[in-house]
Amino acid sequence: MGCLSQILNKNEADAIGENALPDVVLAPMSGITDRAFRTAVRASGGGLVVSEMVASHAMLTDVRAEMQKLQFNAAAEAPVAIQIAGWDPVMMAEAAKMAEQMGACLIDINMGCPAKKVTGRASGSALMKEPVLAGEICSAVVDAVSLPVSLKTRLGWDDTHRNAPEIGYIAQESGISMITIHGRTRTQMYKGSANWHEIANVVQAVSIPVLANGDIISPEDAKSALVASKAQGVMVGRGAQGRPWLLAQIADHLEGRDIRSAPDMAFRYQQICQHLDMLLTDYGMRGVRLARKHLAAYCDYLPQSQDLRLIATQSERPELVFAALAEYFDKEACHAA
Repeated sequence: MGCLSQILNKNEADAIGENALPDVVLAPMSGITDRAFRTAVRASGGGLVVSEMVASHAMLTDVRAEMQKLQFNAAAEAPVAIQIAGWDPVMMAEAAKMAEQMGACLIDINMGCPAKKVTGRASGSALMKEPVLAGEICSAVVDAVSLPVSLKTRLGWDDTHRNAPEIGYIAQESGISMITIHGRTRTQMYKGSANWHEIANVVQAVSIPVLANGDIISPEDAKSALVASKAQGVMVGRGAQGRPWLLAQIADHLEGRDIRSAPDMAFRYQQICQHLDMLLTDYGMRGVRLARKHLAAYCDYLPQSQDLRLIATQSERPELVFAALAEYFDKEACHAA
């Protein structure tokens, strides 16, 4: 039985389906894992998806930009985990309560974000330098909700403070149900290679499930990460951009099934159009700009898509983007015929 099947209630685990065994989770990514992208991952066979990081203080003061991150479509994406960040145990507890009321199935605490605007306020990976406060935050969130609570963090702040096993043990003793470790320190940001082997130190230090994260961009990478880390599952981030079906392919490989093929062009055309349309619904005309990084990522996996990429990443008018998509996929259909 996968660890998500043990942590989530039966209805939520059943909603994830076969991809819960083994555990493959979409990582929270700022500006990426909004409602539109999470829906695309679920429609492509992915399992549990996690929201963008939401600042607890912004939730409590009803900051519109942060509250918009909490939009989700229960019918298309559920179950959904909501990730919260902050430095104050009381605020984090209140934010967790709000997330539970909104329909989250799991609360994830961010102690891994390396961005200066986050760590500068003693949040994200900066909490690895404050083990006592980290434990207080974990306890406060666990006590505030009836949902399972997970923690996402890194190997440590820097090479001289690689204290993920200590943080993991503190989290476990605070009632955390699952831990995800990104195989880099905060000072590495996203440079260099993720150290999956070092994640094994956390696995040895705790008895709760651990997910490995970092540089998992293929089914083979996921298998290698599990072997090296001895983790129970994987969390996939940037590798899924442009390939929302990657999580399902990874689950196939880890479970010993034949890896499903990437979707055909007809499915991709429909999915990309739905993705863009959902961004426009959620953000209005601003959605055109927000779509650019997604459309560029889709183009990375489309042949001869230079002209499409140019229009998709520079146009201010959605009708021009939709027209370019229709023209590109019509040409591809003719080439395939």
